[in-house]
Amino acid sequence: MTRLSSLAGRLAMAFLVGGTVLLAGCHRGATKEQVAALESKGQFDTVIKAYKGGQFLVDGAVLSALDTGSHFAYLKEVGKLPKSVLLVPSDDYSIRKEHLQYLARMQLDYGFVAYYDKKGTLVQINPEETKTRRLEDYHGPAKMDDQMKGKDAAGSSMEDRSQGY
Repeated sequence: MTRLSSLAGRLAMAFLVGGTVLLAGCHRGATKEQVAALESKGQFDTVIKAYKGGQFLVDGAVLSALDTGSHFAYLKEVGKLPKSVLLVPSDDYSIRKEHLQYLARMQLDYGFVAYYDKKGTLVQINPEETKTRRLEDYHGPAKMDDQMKGKDAAGSSMEDRSQGY
């Protein structure tokens, strides 16, 4: 009798654990809008990702806004300009206002229709409503020479100040 109840208990526990694993595997953790947005990526000619400092990830390469505009100029020149472009956030960076402004400028310059993913819903970028920004190259943070480290704007070091110079 004891053996039968422990066997039934084990089977019930195995069934419970198996059902939990099965249900956990089916759940993506995404909302219906996000799933619809991800499925609709196939409807766009080009999908680019937002990157830090107003840069874009285009076909796996990090490009400044100016370089991304040059990329679209080249595609226009060879007759392969996309009709629709989707901007999505990258794994590490979200879509910022400057990305939308740069993309609005490119939309006016090259004549494609641009959309972006706003928390799971697709929104078309309207160049009349979005302040367009002139395309710029990326300028990273300035690095100091080893000679300038530890000095203030006047060029004196901390040692000079302590000695009264």
